[in-house]
Amino acid sequence: MRVHEELVTQGATLSYPALTAYCRRRGIGQAPTKVAGHYHFDPGQEMQHDTSPHVAEIAGKKVKVQTASLVLCYCRLLYFQHYPNFTRYHCKLFLTDALRYVGGSCAVCMIDNTHVVVFEGTGTDMVPAPEMASFGERFGFIFQAHEKGDANRSGRVERPFSFIEGNFLAGRTFNDFADLNAQAVAFCDRVNATRKRHLGASPRDLMATEQTRLRPLPLHVPDIYRLHHRLVDVEGFVSVHAHRYSVPYILVGRRVEVRETRDRMDIFLGPRLVASHDVLQQTAPGRVSLPEHRPPRRGRVPNPHPDVEAFRGAPDVLRGYVDALRAKLPPLRATLALRRLAALRRDYPEQPFLSAVVTATSYGLFDMERLEGLVLRAVTDEYFVIANGRDDEPQED
Repeated sequence: MRVHEELVTQGATLSYPALTAYCRRRGIGQAPTKVAGHYHFDPGQEMQHDTSPHVAEIAGKKVKVQTASLVLCYCRLLYFQHYPNFTRYHCKLFLTDALRYVGGSCAVCMIDNTHVVVFEGTGTDMVPAPEMASFGERFGFIFQAHEKGDANRSGRVERPFSFIEGNFLAGRTFNDFADLNAQAVAFCDRVNATRKRHLGASPRDLMATEQTRLRPLPLHVPDIYRLHHRLVDVEGFVSVHAHRYSVPYILVGRRVEVRETRDRMDIFLGPRLVASHDVLQQTAPGRVSLPEHRPPRRGRVPNPHPDVEAFRGAPDVLRGYVDALRAKLPPLRATLALRRLAALRRDYPEQPFLSAVVTATSYGLFDMERLEGLVLRAVTDEYFVIANGRDDEPQED
């Protein structure tokens, strides 16, 4: 625009579009066009996997999610899911679901040089992590990585990401990650059944040809889980990814094994399953507690004091004095006083003892030393009367 302004100032008579067309024809200010390549894939030869960050509206909030995608290179069959983050565990979980959706696997899974799969090296020198190589061997494929800077090599899986962002995530709201991924599967079913002009058929139609060339799934596909070892805290919970899950209260202080699957959090004590919860997918810390994991609640009736049991069946006067003593004194002093009161009841006759208790109750007296003094006074007056004369003289009838 500045060049056009200067040219007009100097007397040139040309429009702005004429100037830009002239520059394009002469290659002025234009990067040279690169020749596009083309990759040909036979049925069952290769599938491509990659991830990309996107933003989805979940429970009324904008949440950053990781979109994982798998595309069969021959028929262009698409499958994708979303996760809060993407680790090696999520990679195995996603590929297992994707291969079940497809019904088999290709000979090669092309990836970028992601650390989730790569142990060392890049491009043709890439060495996958042992557990990922073992995972691929289970399903009959191997991992390969394209050279650095050669993103076109994985163009089959790179291109659908903008399609997912503009046609699936745009304008949709989701309740949680389960709802998000369920709608993603329904979207894949609809897209894979749509006819593509550049293919001359739908991916689902072409899948009929490629299906016969895929490696079949193993007879048993084990569940993918992540293992955690936790110590049950004093509140009866274990913490996994900042979320807390309850276990039976009798396991407080015990070491347990937590197996995290896509939907469940299973807690084992040795070989025994002791608790199972739905996995919390929210980003904020949460807590799940089951009523059967909590200790039984006692009723409003107080638990009988062990020293109070000694006065079960005692006269009403004594039981009233015991209740008043427990209400008046602190717990520790009340315990000591009850034990002394029980000793006094055993050591002295019942009648002077109860008489002293009545007097102590009327005065609000709960000092056991003074209570014993009242008992001794009653005993002296009534039970130790000395007869006239010498004690050893025989008494006449």
